[in-house]
Amino acid sequence: MVLFVADAEATESFGACLYQVMAPGVVIYLEGQLGAGKTTLVRGFLKKAGFSGRVKSPTYTLVETYKLSPFAVAHFDLYRLHDPEELEWLGFRDYLQKESVCFVEWPEKGQGFLPSPDLVIRIESQDQGRRLVLMAESGIGRTILERLKTSFKTRN
Repeated sequence: MVLFVADAEATESFGACLYQVMAPGVVIYLEGQLGAGKTTLVRGFLKKAGFSGRVKSPTYTLVETYKLSPFAVAHFDLYRLHDPEELEWLGFRDYLQKESVCFVEWPEKGQGFLPSPDLVIRIESQDQGRRLVLMAESGIGRTILERLKTSFKTRN
């Protein structure tokens, strides 16, 4: 599935739409260059989930967690990871619960230690906006994409 978002506001709107079709227990890889809008997408997701605080990139902390209902959200940024084995020291597996949604930025830095994603979202620059390429990697990922096809079209 390929979508175009014109700006940061539209990227947040897509994140909000993603929240509305999400199921717990999902791992989402976010791919894109620095400044592509990965954290902006997560911010839209969290705002729609009812989080009203500041959403910051976990570049320095590696992970930010949000206890929300009906599921918790873990947002990882592995950009500064030196060795994939560091994920074990971080307790990465503790975040992978049936009632959680995990967003992982820079997943290639955790290769060999990360679980397979359910959904991959690649964000690419296109003209003045962003092109979102969404790929389902599991059954639940395919279900989410089907829901998105309907939900995102009706909002835009």
